[in-house]
Amino acid sequence: MHRMTRRLTACTMALMSAILLAAPLRAGEIEDAFRPAVADAGGRVDHSAWNALLTAYVVAGPDGVNHVLYERFKSAGHQRLKTYIASLEAVDVRQLGRAEQFAFWANLYNAKTIDIVLAHYPVGSIKDINLGGGLVATLKGGPWAAKVVNVNGHALSLDDIEHVILRGLFKDPRVHYAVNCASVGCPNLQRSAFTGARLEAELDAAARQYVNSARGARFESGGLVVSSIYKWFQVDFGGDEAGVIRHLARYADEPLRRRLERATAVTSYVYDWRLNDGGADTFVGARGSGPVRSVR
Repeated sequence: MHRMTRRLTACTMALMSAILLAAPLRAGEIEDAFRPAVADAGGRVDHSAWNALLTAYVVAGPDGVNHVLYERFKSAGHQRLKTYIASLEAVDVRQLGRAEQFAFWANLYNAKTIDIVLAHYPVGSIKDINLGGGLVATLKGGPWAAKVVNVNGHALSLDDIEHVILRGLFKDPRVHYAVNCASVGCPNLQRSAFTGARLEAELDAAARQYVNSARGARFESGGLVVSSIYKWFQVDFGGDEAGVIRHLARYADEPLRRRLERATAVTSYVYDWRLNDGGADTFVGARGSGPVRSVR
C-alpha cells in the first residue's frame, strides 16, 4: 500500500514537473527575454531568401492590394519558406540592435503567417484556420494564439510576436503596417523584406501606402471611414479618435490630408477578412466568405 502511494506520488510530481516545464511564458517573461538592445550589438540577419520569395509570389493588384500567389507558392516555394523560417529560429536575437530586431520579428511574423496559410490552402480566410491556443482562440478563429515558432529556446505564438514583443516593446504604431494577417483589409504584405538598415524609410512608406488606400481611410457621403485596425488598436494611435485622425493626417497625401485636418470624428470602421489571394480567378478578392465588416 505504501509502495503504491509512493509510486502515485512520484508519478504526480513527475506530471506536475512536466506541466510546469511546458507552461508557456507570460507576457512579462517574454518581454524580459526579448527586450531590444539599447545599442547595436553588431548582429545582422540575412533575409535574402525571404526577399526572393516575396518578389516571386507577391504581386501588386489593380485594387491596391498586394496579393499572394498561394497556389504557386505552395507548389514551388513552400519548402524554401520553411528553410528560411528555420534559419530565423536559429538566430540569437540578443545579438541584434533595435532596428535589426524589429525587422527580424516583422519578417518572422509575416513568413510564419504565409507558412500557416500555405499548409491549409485553399482557404477563404485566415480566420478559418484554427490551430488551438485556448477557448477564446477557438471561438474567435485564426491561428494567432497557438505556439508556432521557437526563438532563443522560447515557444512563441503570432500574438506573442505582434502584441507582446512588437507592440509591447517597440511601442511604434507603424508596427501595424509591418505585420500582415493575409487578409484583403490588412496593410500590404510588402514585396521585399524589412531590413534594419532601412527600417525607418520602409515603415514610413508602408504607413503612407495604407493610409492613402481605401482600406485605410476614405470619405463616404461626407463621413470618415477607416480600417477597424484604428479601433481595435486605438491605444497605439493616440488613445482616442482625435489621435487616430492626427495619425492618419501625418501620413496622408493631398487632398486626403486636408479633409482629415478638418475631420472631428470617425463615422465607421470596416475590415475585410478575405484571403489576400492572387489566383487568376480571385485577383481582386472574389474568393472567400465575403468581407467581415466592423461598423460602429
